[in-house]
Amino acid sequence: MELINKVAESGIITLDLENYFPTNDIIEIDIKDFLFRGLILKEKEFREALKQQNWASYQDKTVALFCSSDAILPQWSVMLMTTYLLPYTNQIYFGNQQAVAYKIFLKNIEQIQVDTFTDARVVIKGCGTKIVNSDAYMAITQKLQPVVKSLMFGEPCSTVPVYKRK
Repeated sequence: MELINKVAESGIITLDLENYFPTNDIIEIDIKDFLFRGLILKEKEFREALKQQNWASYQDKTVALFCSSDAILPQWSVMLMTTYLLPYTNQIYFGNQQAVAYKIFLKNIEQIQVDTFTDARVVIKGCGTKIVNSDAYMAITQKLQPVVKSLMFGEPCSTVPVYKRK
């Protein structure tokens, strides 16, 4: 008796969202380290502290700018820091490392080319080692629903139907 793998023959495409998490290092810069007593932005001292920083150490890195103190920052402060970082990196985000990683993750989902999913039966993998929040599942649904034949959640052997084109 020959065993037939019905899942393999079904033509279902499994999409694992974990593959879209960023793989490059994300380096944090805490703005409080450039402030007087970690709380007060004094423009002259702030500008001098930025001049003294070794910005080349961020070469080709993804940078997460954030402030861990309750300092009130003028918007120009992050603009000014960005001008120092731009010669070394073009990947600058506001937020801590975890928030920036998730921003990049969602951006990567948005950049998925849907051509390979046209008229396909697609399963969005539901189990994994990383936490995938609801907004990522919503983003992939919005991205794929216009082109797929059907969209499911779970594993190919055990799926929950989400959408089927009529």
